[in-house]
Amino acid sequence: MDIATLDPRALALGQAITLDGLVHTGRDRLHKFLHEGGDLPPGIDLRTSALYHCGPVMVPEGAGGWRMVAGGPTTSSREEPYEAEVIARFGLRLIIGKGGMGPRTLAACREHGCVYLQAVGGAATSIAAAVERVEGVDFLEAFGAAEAMWHLRVRGFPVTVAMDAHGNSLYDRVAAESAARLRALLRA
Repeated sequence: MDIATLDPRALALGQAITLDGLVHTGRDRLHKFLHEGGDLPPGIDLRTSALYHCGPVMVPEGAGGWRMVAGGPTTSSREEPYEAEVIARFGLRLIIGKGGMGPRTLAACREHGCVYLQAVGGAATSIAAAVERVEGVDFLEAFGAAEAMWHLRVRGFPVTVAMDAHGNSLYDRVAAESAARLRALLRA
């Protein structure tokens, strides 16, 4: 699915998709910076791209270029204090990470038409294979390589809709089903 034209409200909870287009990495330092009033670099539009919770392993390649050798998702819950504001302020529509996010982010997804997409943890080299090219990097000097905002052109990036734009969460569903099964086992 083309990231730039994808309609988050049309995606179903649990739906497996592959993404093609522009993905930007963003971890703790970027989220805190944006939350405290910082701005996105010129030309970066989160309404037509995705924000990936990832600290990639990059190696220099050619004349000033870069290549991603590993790019697995990082734990998204660390961004919970910031994500709802990032969604509202920048029109973010697609978040990629692992482990889910909390109620503030889920409410912002419902209000603003954003989805949280689960990438497979432990598949860093497979995910890196979906990166066609590294289009650039911002905040490298300020934040360091793992926390910099890398701009990645991807094709066939596999994800699953884990929090939809209608307020539903696979993580909440699994927790509720697990609690119900536990209660049933305790009654037996």
